[in-house]
Amino acid sequence: MENFFKLRENGSNIRTEVVAGLTTFFAMAYIIMVNPTMLSQAGMPWGAVFLATIIASVIGTLVMGLVANVPYAQAPGMGLNAFFVFTVVFGLGFTWQEALAMVFLCGIINILITVTSIRKKIITSIPPSLQNAIGGGIGIFIAYIGIKNAGLLSFTSDPGTYVQLGEAGTVIASSRAIPGLVTLNSAPVLLAIFGLILTVILLIRNVKGAILIGIVATALAGIPLGITHMGSSISFSEALAELPQTFLAAFGNPGLGSLFSDPAKVPLVLVTIFAFSLSDVFDTIGTFIGTGRSSGIFSEADQKALETSKGFNSKMDKALFADAIATSVGAVFGTSNTTTYVESAAGIGAGGRTGLTSVVVAILFAVSAFLAPVLSAIPGVATAPALIIVGIMMLSSFKDIKWGDLSEAIPVFFAGIFMALCYSISYGIATGFIFYCIVKIFKGEAKDVSPVLWVATLLFILNFILLGRL
Repeated sequence: MENFFKLRENGSNIRTEVVAGLTTFFAMAYIIMVNPTMLSQAGMPWGAVFLATIIASVIGTLVMGLVANVPYAQAPGMGLNAFFVFTVVFGLGFTWQEALAMVFLCGIINILITVTSIRKKIITSIPPSLQNAIGGGIGIFIAYIGIKNAGLLSFTSDPGTYVQLGEAGTVIASSRAIPGLVTLNSAPVLLAIFGLILTVILLIRNVKGAILIGIVATALAGIPLGITHMGSSISFSEALAELPQTFLAAFGNPGLGSLFSDPAKVPLVLVTIFAFSLSDVFDTIGTFIGTGRSSGIFSEADQKALETSKGFNSKMDKALFADAIATSVGAVFGTSNTTTYVESAAGIGAGGRTGLTSVVVAILFAVSAFLAPVLSAIPGVATAPALIIVGIMMLSSFKDIKWGDLSEAIPVFFAGIFMALCYSISYGIATGFIFYCIVKIFKGEAKDVSPVLWVATLLFILNFILLGRL
């Protein structure tokens, strides 16, 4: 095990990697129950999606750990599953089988741009200032997710913030959600605060496994409060009986067999696949850059190897390939885009540095197929403190940014801070790229922008136009 994962070389050991794997798993285990609940709204059988979610997570995470030897976990992505249901199925009128076919094709595209080195050229074209911004931005993003999961924010409606014009210029009363601090008197909020304070104390005292201890202790403290309790779930045998309904459904009719049958809808199909692929690619790139650089998982030497290697010789090469195949694998079994989880940062914060962390996560996902009610008992308020703390750790990426130089600070703001404000890694990267190009044009330095970055920026703008964002 030592030789395979190169534990000493990466400054780690078996105990640390196991604790990191447990930490990552508990931080993202919610997807086991949330993803089937989300996709079932599109008419997919809950039990089948439940197993497909686990299978896709196990396979993707194992490949990440055993092939790339990096501590990242994969699972169907939140946001991408919402796009699958509410935009593709409900909004555009495709069947869930056709939506799965699009996800499969998105995975094939990701594999092609990975094996042809396009994906790593995108990474190496991103200037250091934006890479640091992405790292710090993901820190804010993760911390914000933790604060929301802790229940510390309330959203009130303020009808005075803006108005919306209707037909013939008539004014329609409208409102906007305004975030604020909740009243700190509910049991879940108090439990989250307890977990946050406990985790901070453990970290300051340099207690090994502090983040995992914080999660477990907070979950246990929630038992007498009625917050931590066994969930109701379908049995493994019932889920297994439903799996044939989604397995290979992407290739049937409806599915891939009907996806291109109507020539009038072909442009819409291609645009939707493009939107799936763009979000998937840049979410992953952002996660790797944001967590890998600050932790040393992807060192400067690995960055140089990425720039010069022609095959899959660097860790980043292999990690990108592992991520690329996961989406298509997930679609085959019956789930939306599988992607590298930003919650992997929780395990990295706990010391995970090698693929052994990923293997532990994969094993826990496999076991969860039989213990879903037990795992669903871990409340979001128990894992929220871990996400907040890890987010704080990642803010160190901002220290190398020249904030006094507006030509650097403006693109960095959009690539980093705006990422959390719009609740999307890919949108943050997109706006960062756009403003970086604008700054370079009007400084007379357009020639310094990589051609790859120009293309990526134009693709983002095209994506915004096609999805009605512009």
